[in-house]
Amino acid sequence: MDKVRIEEVHSTAKKQGIAAHTHIKGLGLEYWKGYKDFWCERFSFLSNYSKFIKRDKPLPPWSVSDVEAFIAFDLVHGPALKTAREAVNFGLTGSVIGAVSTAGFTWKYSRSLHGAGLSFLAGGVFGWTFGQEIANHWLQLYRLDTLAAQTKFLNWWEDKNERRS
Repeated sequence: MDKVRIEEVHSTAKKQGIAAHTHIKGLGLEYWKGYKDFWCERFSFLSNYSKFIKRDKPLPPWSVSDVEAFIAFDLVHGPALKTAREAVNFGLTGSVIGAVSTAGFTWKYSRSLHGAGLSFLAGGVFGWTFGQEIANHWLQLYRLDTLAAQTKFLNWWEDKNERRS
């Protein structure tokens, strides 16, 4: 009787850099790295504001006159900041309309206090979102870099307060 010889099989997972349970090589680690990079890029604004949020001593509050002074001072980012501040009115209007209309509709048909309250909150959030979308198109915010304008304002406010100290 001949001896059956079983040869040793070596894994190639470590050599190729593929996860142990990945059966399709095209969906290995590179796919998830790209996915992570995509979302990190979408939430990059968090790193822009962290300089101002994670401070030992918080920035003092500013007034409308301070914002107007920045708008007059910075000819590049000032108009963008002014337009972004105008967009807030669209969001507030949408929020009020959404909150009152959905809560009123819910109260009319259900007479449920907690349902009307939840509808009020949800309608406010949805109305704010729709108001911001209308402002985005009406004021053409998609053409402006409002994040850079807000960051420049915070840098300007920080420098101005350091000079005062």
